[in-house]
Amino acid sequence: NELDPPSHTNLVEAAATWANWRILALFLQWENNSSTDHDEMQSRRLDGMNYVPPLEDIRFVMSNLLDLDELAAHGRFSMADTDTVMELLAESGRFNAEVVAPTNRVGDMEGSHLQPDGSVVTPEGFKEAYQQFVEAGWNGIQFDPEYGGGGFPWLVGLANQELTVSSNMAFSLCPMLTQGAIEALQSHGSDEQKSIFLAHMISGWWSGTMNITEPQAGSDVGAITTKASPRSDGWWNITGTKIFITWGEHDMAKNIIHFVLARTPGAPPGTKGISLFLVPKFRINADGTLGERNDVVCASLEHKMGIKASPTAVLNFGETGEAIGSLIGEENRGIRYMFTTMNNARLTVGLQGLAVSERAYQQAKQYATERLQGQAFDAEPGRSSPIVEHADVRRMLMTMKASIEAMRAVLYLNAASIDRSFISEDPRHDELVQILTPISKAWATDLGMEVTSTAIQVYGGMGFVEETGVAQHFRDLRISPIYEGTNGVQAVDLVGRKISLRNGEAMSDLITDIRKTASGAVDDLTSMGAALHAAASDLETATRWMLAHDIGDRLASATSYLALLGYTVGGWLMVRSAIVASSGPDSDFFKAKVSTARFYTEQLLPRVHGLLGPSMCDASSVFVVTTDQL
Repeated sequence: NELDPPSHTNLVEAAATWANWRILALFLQWENNSSTDHDEMQSRRLDGMNYVPPLEDIRFVMSNLLDLDELAAHGRFSMADTDTVMELLAESGRFNAEVVAPTNRVGDMEGSHLQPDGSVVTPEGFKEAYQQFVEAGWNGIQFDPEYGGGGFPWLVGLANQELTVSSNMAFSLCPMLTQGAIEALQSHGSDEQKSIFLAHMISGWWSGTMNITEPQAGSDVGAITTKASPRSDGWWNITGTKIFITWGEHDMAKNIIHFVLARTPGAPPGTKGISLFLVPKFRINADGTLGERNDVVCASLEHKMGIKASPTAVLNFGETGEAIGSLIGEENRGIRYMFTTMNNARLTVGLQGLAVSERAYQQAKQYATERLQGQAFDAEPGRSSPIVEHADVRRMLMTMKASIEAMRAVLYLNAASIDRSFISEDPRHDELVQILTPISKAWATDLGMEVTSTAIQVYGGMGFVEETGVAQHFRDLRISPIYEGTNGVQAVDLVGRKISLRNGEAMSDLITDIRKTASGAVDDLTSMGAALHAAASDLETATRWMLAHDIGDRLASATSYLALLGYTVGGWLMVRSAIVASSGPDSDFFKAKVSTARFYTEQLLPRVHGLLGPSMCDASSVFVVTTDQL
């Protein structure tokens, strides 16, 4: 039955079977496809193979910084010991590098296209890659086994998702949105809704969307006007228009489940009167099979700067017929329910900053080692040097490398804290999640923009040429500071609510933990500890200023404060990495961890001191110039 999700009792074995078959298939295709132009095949093959999953770096963070084995000691995650997880991720990395990564460039060149009948055709290879993605079981490894999920921790799910996003960000947005919809349904759906929809969504055979934004209602969610009217059969008629709906219409999944915010009759104004509805593209028959098409019509697709393969749709509900939907939970609680989806999405959008940066860094590093230009200051006369030997190019690559390692540590800590909040009664895990979420989304995506821009700079003029592919990473990632709550909104959330948790004691506990790490950096790491102590002091000063001032002044300095906090937390985890690595094996990998942490504390962490002043400026500096004077 094509509606039945695949059942994998052993995801690792299933993935390994798929990966081995795919390698054989690629070999046979390469040897026997004589009708395909050799240069074209070679170009596609190289484009797909230029991503190398950073498995050793991922293992270091999960095992040495976040103690995955300790997490696995809890019965809920007993299958998630480090060796099993790394075997799983190795197969995922192989799958993504072989199957998903080759679609990245073609997706950017072709884009998705709206057809006259309202359907959307995705670029060459996307539909096939997605089917293989679903069949291999990669969509649901962190979800409830009762509904076909793998039951792994969010930490493992996030690491697995990194591999897909690095391979093709546009492609990854489809399972990412589905993941958020699954979270909302698991948390707030009825037993009947879960029995009908959840297994198919966890498998990935049915995808999910978030329908929030309307032409007149962007960040002001309370201004939405989409309506929901009750029917006699328990369903609701949905009417209205939603815009910027990622993967709102496509040809990859068998059904699309739209999660739609709408107003019911007599609902109070603003956000208090919004409810959440589940609206399927195809209605569901009584026996669970797909029925007739619901009146959800894709009116247009946006023409975007990047992620061109990801169809960003304008959806009309109930324009010519009936778009029926099912109420999730209680009326007028839709914003609360949707935040389950949005908080999930904010972490995974932050992951895009890391994952696309990793891909851009790998390309820039390879180019720098191959490109001969000029002479390094200590090069032999008459010999052109690889540009990686020039100090400024090395500085750029080190900045990229250190930023990526800090981002990965912060994002993975966020995910591990989510897992520990499930299995521990200590409220500090959830508090840390709340503090880290806006940092994960905003700091990581802002830093990702810097890293992908730097990759273009490493290439020089060739970086500005589309054929090299490095510019695509910058264009694709540019959306990440914008959607799922702009980075400015994340900063407002941080200073408006998160730093006040437990009357400021949650932030105080975090600063204390940072200082403990700084004190533990001794001997050869003493200078790192001193730099981290200084950053922690600036963070404490800025936090006290925030807590002592009203919200108007906080908002004016919110973005600077978020960056200050992000760099400090990144420094905290980089110094922790150095402490672990300095007592680890005598290997180049562990030595590089110490050296990269040193670079971070000497070159990136000092940014905190420059952010201290802007983090404590009242609103007068922002509004001193009138609107007419701008």
